[in-house]
Amino acid sequence: MVIIGCGFGGLEAARALRGADVAITLVDKTNHHLFQPLLYQVATAGLPAPAIAAPARHLFRDQDNVTTLLGDVMAVDPAAREVRLRDGQALPYDHLVVAAGATHSYFGRDDWARFAPGLKTLADAFEIRRRVLLAFEAAEKESDPGRRDPWLTFVVIGGGPTGVEMAGTLAEIARDTLPGEFRHIDPAAARILLVEGGPRVLQAMPESLSASARRQLEKLGVEVRVGSRVTAIDGEGLEVQPAGDAPALRIESRCIVWAAGVAASPLGRQIAEATGAQTDRAGRVVVEPDLTVPGHPSISVIGDLAAAQSHQPGHAPRPVPGVSPAAKQMGRSAAGNILHRLRGEPTQAFRYRDYGNLATIGRNSAVVDLWTPWRRIEFSGWPAWVFWLFAHIYFLIGFRNRLVVLIDWASAYWSRQRYARVVTGIDPGVRDA
Repeated sequence: MVIIGCGFGGLEAARALRGADVAITLVDKTNHHLFQPLLYQVATAGLPAPAIAAPARHLFRDQDNVTTLLGDVMAVDPAAREVRLRDGQALPYDHLVVAAGATHSYFGRDDWARFAPGLKTLADAFEIRRRVLLAFEAAEKESDPGRRDPWLTFVVIGGGPTGVEMAGTLAEIARDTLPGEFRHIDPAAARILLVEGGPRVLQAMPESLSASARRQLEKLGVEVRVGSRVTAIDGEGLEVQPAGDAPALRIESRCIVWAAGVAASPLGRQIAEATGAQTDRAGRVVVEPDLTVPGHPSISVIGDLAAAQSHQPGHAPRPVPGVSPAAKQMGRSAAGNILHRLRGEPTQAFRYRDYGNLATIGRNSAVVDLWTPWRRIEFSGWPAWVFWLFAHIYFLIGFRNRLVVLIDWASAYWSRQRYARVVTGIDPGVRDA
């Protein structure tokens, strides 16, 4: 069998088949598994990249039925039962698990990508870190206040967990990490804006936690603009249309981060065209209750690439959110159903167990919406921050990564410093693709 993608879903599917009489080829266009919930920490110099990534070959060194390949999947051929790579190689399969993940969505304005990078890969994190740190360097050299201010204006677009965490961390960099290191600027005077098109930040959480998150952001000095739609982005800044009849607002900024939209990997549409399956507006493949493609029981689609529903007994089907716990559970479910088929048994409908949501805002600040079998628990502030911290350490892959992150976070907490601040080059501007 073939598994496409070494994210949460693909990794969990392969691990669930440990010891099974199945020969697995795991193919990914990177050589590592990435713990995406902490990717923003790399982008903001809080953690080094190896702390949240692990080589795929190392992860499966003791699982003899897994062969890992580095390759870029271009297409799936259901008729030939082959996965085709960019280099021309074809991988035959009896069973296929597609966990190719998601990418950024600019809502039809892909030309904005070069001015406002998103955050999905280590390369994205390195680019955002470069732009953030070199913006302060450019401001240090600029004597004209009118030309300096855009370098000290940072805009995060999107008020979901990634946007909230990014904005809060940028404020901490400006207020806590950099003061005293520059001679001609005051980093603490930097302006951090969070722009959200909806009525509130963290819309997946209860309104009380959303309001708490906004208060904590504003306490850090972040300007939160909700109900504001971005209408233009260029190399000099962006235009924002507030709600109602207010005129459009121009914000001059040289560092913009996109955290507003997600789209499925283009592989989803290719699979849909090849199989006759449907896709939703985000390009996700609409799957059967057991996560297989309609009419193609040998192909399972999981994670951010699947428009899946949870089928809990006694309840109407509910859409599965695009979060890492869901991807992991889908990986285990898809692997289990492959074993059912091999034994000639009926497959099982996917049932998602929702444990809730959490997001950190900054030092000692977070919000947690925890779903237990007994009741829903909501809390924020320092207790939520401690819960967020240990939850992320627990779910990291590998003991070494957990230890490194724990040590780095402890050091940063007491020193208020961020030591992963090495970038290359001296040009702070937009790089051509």
